[in-house]
Amino acid sequence: MRVVVMGPSGCGKSTVGRALADALGARFVDGDDLHPSANVEKMAAGVPLTDEDRMPWLATVGAELGSDARIVIACSALRRVYRDAIRESEPRVLFAELTASRDELLRRMGERGPHFMPASLLDSQLATLESLQPDEPGVRIGGLAPADAVAASIAGELTSAQSLR
Repeated sequence: MRVVVMGPSGCGKSTVGRALADALGARFVDGDDLHPSANVEKMAAGVPLTDEDRMPWLATVGAELGSDARIVIACSALRRVYRDAIRESEPRVLFAELTASRDELLRRMGERGPHFMPASLLDSQLATLESLQPDEPGVRIGGLAPADAVAASIAGELTSAQSLR
């Protein structure tokens, strides 16, 4: 099973992704670690990434997904075209979109430790966000419950969805 836990900054991608990887017996990769240094520097300076910045990173995410039969990657994957780019590299991927209100996202971003993604970029992420569409393989789930509970829900939903394929 190859899964991308997706959503805007602060939704819990990394925390839930780790818990989901544990639940599935999979390897976890934080997509932030796959960004080239130029992308990290740009975001740290409060400058949103362009599609030109993102596409090589998304290809790396897709290639990483294809490197293991059981893997979970935390990756924003905010737009359909970004998810399509990941699917070009790894068509067997399933997506788990975490949802939360803007206020909750801001609260979480304020509470986490040092991170290159400033809260000032949240609104640009929310403006970019295109939720999973019915024809995309995956699930949407609220990310407000404890990470283990969210991960268990995702695992159940994805296992059911995969068995219907």
